[in-house]
Amino acid sequence: ANAVFQWLPTHPAVFQRLMGFLAPGGALAVQMPDNMAEDSHRLMRETAAEMPFAAKMKGAARAPLPPVSFYYDLLSPLSDRLDIWHTIYHHPLADAEAIVEWVKATGLKPFLDPLDADESRIFLDSYTAKIARAYPKTASGKVLLRFPRIFIVAKRAG
Repeated sequence: ANAVFQWLPTHPAVFQRLMGFLAPGGALAVQMPDNMAEDSHRLMRETAAEMPFAAKMKGAARAPLPPVSFYYDLLSPLSDRLDIWHTIYHHPLADAEAIVEWVKATGLKPFLDPLDADESRIFLDSYTAKIARAYPKTASGKVLLRFPRIFIVAKRAG
């Protein structure tokens, strides 16, 4: 699964259930963004809290992922091989606006969905200004979006 389970609060139970469906020797392979502590997402929450219409966005942010040890403890009894790792990608993007576009369909979506057009514009203007400060331009003129991800490959015991 690629970048879907982080949206499900019950994904740990789903992982256990999926492991039960695997044939012996089958594998569960999962990748999830682990970016709730990154400026891109921290600034969403900060900006939302500052808005006069903050109540409309209450609860918009997804929960952070549990630590790696949680997934290890969850899946190791069901696996004869379990690999878990973090990778941090640094995506070169044109500017702050490109970062905002990158997160609009994912992390920003629950913040923007309840807003009307004027509120969205106010929110996005403030958020974009903060993103511009948090992600300075490199020598090439681009910005680097830091994007941590967690990977899990659990092979069912045979």
